[in-house]
Amino acid sequence: MPITDLLERNAKLYGEEVALVEVNPSLPETRRVTWKEYELIEPSPVSFYRREITWNVFNEKANRFAHLLMERGIQKDDKVGILLMNCLEWLPIYFGILKTGAIAVPLNFRYASDEIEYCVKLADVDILVFGPEFIGRVEKIAEKISKHRLLFYVGEGCPSFAEDYTTMVADCSSVNPEIPITDEDYGAIYFSSGTTGFPKAILHKHKALSHSAKVEQFHHGQTHDDVFLCIPPLYHTGAKMHWFGSLISGSKAVLLKGTKPKDILETVSREKCSIVWLLVPWAQDILVELESGKLNLSDYELDQWRLMHIGAQPVPASLIQRWKATFPKHQYDTNYGLSESIGPGCVHLGVENIDHVGAIGVAGYGWEVKVVDEDGNEIPKSTPETVGELCVKGPGVMICYYKNKKATHECLKDGWLYTGDMAKYDKDGFIWLVDRKKDVIISGGENIYPVQIESFLMKHPAIQDVAVIGIGDERLGEISAAIIQLKNGKLATEEEINAYCEELPRYKRPRKIIFADVPRNATGKIEKPKLRETYGAANLVDRENRS
Repeated sequence: MPITDLLERNAKLYGEEVALVEVNPSLPETRRVTWKEYELIEPSPVSFYRREITWNVFNEKANRFAHLLMERGIQKDDKVGILLMNCLEWLPIYFGILKTGAIAVPLNFRYASDEIEYCVKLADVDILVFGPEFIGRVEKIAEKISKHRLLFYVGEGCPSFAEDYTTMVADCSSVNPEIPITDEDYGAIYFSSGTTGFPKAILHKHKALSHSAKVEQFHHGQTHDDVFLCIPPLYHTGAKMHWFGSLISGSKAVLLKGTKPKDILETVSREKCSIVWLLVPWAQDILVELESGKLNLSDYELDQWRLMHIGAQPVPASLIQRWKATFPKHQYDTNYGLSESIGPGCVHLGVENIDHVGAIGVAGYGWEVKVVDEDGNEIPKSTPETVGELCVKGPGVMICYYKNKKATHECLKDGWLYTGDMAKYDKDGFIWLVDRKKDVIISGGENIYPVQIESFLMKHPAIQDVAVIGIGDERLGEISAAIIQLKNGKLATEEEINAYCEELPRYKRPRKIIFADVPRNATGKIEKPKLRETYGAANLVDRENRS
């Protein structure tokens, strides 16, 4: 069943119930109020600007956009790009594209003008939908990309080089366009992170989208009464596919435009959120503010919050141990996935396996996994701790890298997706992520896995975040360097960190300590290529580009 059918079903079953809420704490405030005061004030002069739509309105907006696209000549397998920050319009536009039989192409909101141009041309985008945050970037390339493409603008103050989405859809039909769509039709193109240059375009069928919804509900048990708090960007498969759990259960979801700990806790309280997906930095920030006394749990109503889960990057076990100490009633899950595997869930820990925290888990619902050696031979579970490359197979594996046969051939073999992640089994058959294949440091012939060192250093009470990279060395080839971001108000010296690392085997101890901010992208992943460039690892950048 295509996911567009789920939206139609929800409109029929839950039409007048709230489907989506947008909360924007950054808009001007009359005065700050607590969540407890919020419900008592009418009208509410609160800094949290709030909008909502019902399932009926959601579906009608999607239908209107579908009709607009068809009026402009969009047909099955045409491509429509989405360049928007999270907002109430995002998902109706996405579903409007799908309802025409066209392919949705979400774009990373951090893309510079040249990256937008590159992705639009690579994916053969026919129409680009963009928001106010991108006027300057799109204007720079408008003449180049608008010769054969249309530009639709979502927001107030439509620029002269685009057409106004709001005005155009107002007169379009709100009835389902009834375009036949099957699970075998193409549904979406997502882009890789682009950490080694310009991103690759990842093509998925509708069956992959539908399967991700089933996986999400199977893993996290969404019911119609749940409320999901979505903070990460919707262009990313992780945010979208976790939200599919709300779609399949017909439950409310909240789009929070902000990551401050206080905003997160206030929104959970105010909207009665029961499921929250966090990235490592946000969970860390919440704990730091609670542990420092800047925030107090007693100021919020959090009893309904039943599940916190994390994905998109390795999760230090120490972080989850601290989280469980603060929120002992919370269920917890780790989700592993890639855009090539339609996002999270091909491997997951499972809420019942908290005793294995630190592992990424076992094969997800409907998925197969294996770990292989350098020759492609499967490493048996009976030989735990042997490191190899993680491979996954299932209905969510991509069709291909669009217009890139070479890259497709390198990572798709007999239906298996070779992830590029190094992993191992433990004695109980759980998979542990060791590191990215391209991030492994080879120092004097020894393989050093940065994630292991990062997890160790994250236990230090003064460390907020850490990234370990390899930098060139004439004698050893590479040495490990730890870029350490300290907590606000905390101090540490190089000597102190070196002494702390004496618990590690000698070859794993960082040879260089650098105190600096750790850059992460919008999905929480450490931007190691940027760190390598900053700290002079030119030979590693070259190696990464060849991988």
